[in-house]
Amino acid sequence: MPMFSFSPVKVIVAICLCLATACNSRQDKPEEQTEAPPSPDEQLQATTADNVVEVLTAYGKENPDTLAIISTRHGDIKVRLYPDTPLHRANFVRLAKLGFYDQGEFYRVVEDFAIQGGDSDNRTMKQGVYKIPQEFNPKYYHKRGALAMARYGDERNPEKESSSHNFYIVQGKPKQKYELKAFEEQKNMTYTPEQTNTYLSEGGAPSLDQEFTVFGEVLEGMEVIVKIAAEPVNSQKWPKEIVPHKIKMVN
Repeated sequence: MPMFSFSPVKVIVAICLCLATACNSRQDKPEEQTEAPPSPDEQLQATTADNVVEVLTAYGKENPDTLAIISTRHGDIKVRLYPDTPLHRANFVRLAKLGFYDQGEFYRVVEDFAIQGGDSDNRTMKQGVYKIPQEFNPKYYHKRGALAMARYGDERNPEKESSSHNFYIVQGKPKQKYELKAFEEQKNMTYTPEQTNTYLSEGGAPSLDQEFTVFGEVLEGMEVIVKIAAEPVNSQKWPKEIVPHKIKMVN
């Protein structure tokens, strides 16, 4: 004979009470609050001279992209970024993915030399103040189509650190052997046979070698660069009609 007996009605009532209590407990429990991720502006402004290497190193590991498309009203320019200039590569990828470069333009052009972009008087996005430590590599030089970062002059910037966002693409003209010899002596460097042949046959800007960090090169679209470089300019080499650009990573 069982020690305890239950009334079926009481059991059903008890179960209903338990369910009601559980429901009330779930309803009374406050919803968990999730923080919104920082906006592109907040991410950009949080990068400073004190943390730039840490930020770019971490970002570069998570974003290994190396191919980008620079779109302009003259057409598209496809560029490849060098993995062994990791800070410059990561910085360029980051600015492109956060939309910063979509508010830029080619604001200074010197025909047969280079076109410079990345900035604009019409920009609304802001970023923190920082420079990128130089990443000179003798195998990367200012041949025609080289992608490099601008910087302040040696007086203000003896360590030759790069701008946080201003970049340029070399157009250049073929050089003479005596010009290359002069640059080799001046900079205490020696061009490889391949580099010499490229400068003599295709052109570039050897005066900039070992002065500015080259971190990529043009794969397609040199004809677009020629068109941009031919834009009518004012006395400060600013195009009279702005040449906006948008940049997206494609791989």
